[in-house]
Amino acid sequence: MKFAALLALAGLIAAGGAQASSGTLSPAFCDRTQPLTASQQDKLLRFAAVVREELGQDGGDAALVSRSGLDLSRFQIRYSHTAVASRDGAGVWSARQLYYACDERRPRIFDQGVAGFAMGIDNPALGYVSIVRLPAVAGATLRQAALDTPRVLDLVAADYSANAYAFSVLYQNCNQWVMEMLAVAWGDLAAGDGLRSRAQDWLRLVQYEPEPIAVGSRLLMMAAAFVPFLHLDDHPAEDRDAMLLRVSLPTTVEAFVRERVAGSERIELCHDGRQVVVHRGWTPIAEGCKPGEGDRVVPLD
Repeated sequence: MKFAALLALAGLIAAGGAQASSGTLSPAFCDRTQPLTASQQDKLLRFAAVVREELGQDGGDAALVSRSGLDLSRFQIRYSHTAVASRDGAGVWSARQLYYACDERRPRIFDQGVAGFAMGIDNPALGYVSIVRLPAVAGATLRQAALDTPRVLDLVAADYSANAYAFSVLYQNCNQWVMEMLAVAWGDLAAGDGLRSRAQDWLRLVQYEPEPIAVGSRLLMMAAAFVPFLHLDDHPAEDRDAMLLRVSLPTTVEAFVRERVAGSERIELCHDGRQVVVHRGWTPIAEGCKPGEGDRVVPLD
């Protein structure tokens, strides 16, 4: 159980990996361990339709989207994976993100439709998606940077670590790529050598600091030595000694945007197989996908 908990802490690959040839941006997925039933697929597609509807509500062309993955409740973490969502000229939304390419054992970038993003939730019976809408200028700047292939690829590390330290260029995880993408966009950083270092310098300058995750067990720390996509050598010695990992997570991405970008808005959606709950604001939906006052409920039964 403790070993499984470390895997959960890392957020491992959420719904699988992606494969892409060098210099291209094309999706393919690792096999899901348990195939979805027809009923589960139907409900997830209907959930995705509500997510897509909410993405398009304000007329903007870019947002941040996050989804729940493996069960991280042991660490009070609901979300594990963040992507940059953008809308093309035809009004179609897609999520650009970093994933672990299973066959290649390295990080890659790929694009995914909203339905695929929602269906990547690890638990088909209970899932959460968070949307952070951005004001027009901030959103347009992020969209332009996220679609700039040279800058996008310059931000991809050679090696993946699900628990990558937020201020090291040794490794990278999906949420760290998003944070560095925000730095490139809002810091107006050009493509070229050292882009990841320059992005992290900008994040330090604006005082980005992910809240440390308390691992709470030396056995969990030691287990990283036996998993190829978990590493500790990028983390400062004092953090390792204190069993604290400063890792970019969806919550830290959202907190950074909330503090830095006035006018940003958050919408959280969940489904429990019976209904979809749509909740507006920075407070979380209650555990178990229970609607609160003012929440919108869409039946799935």
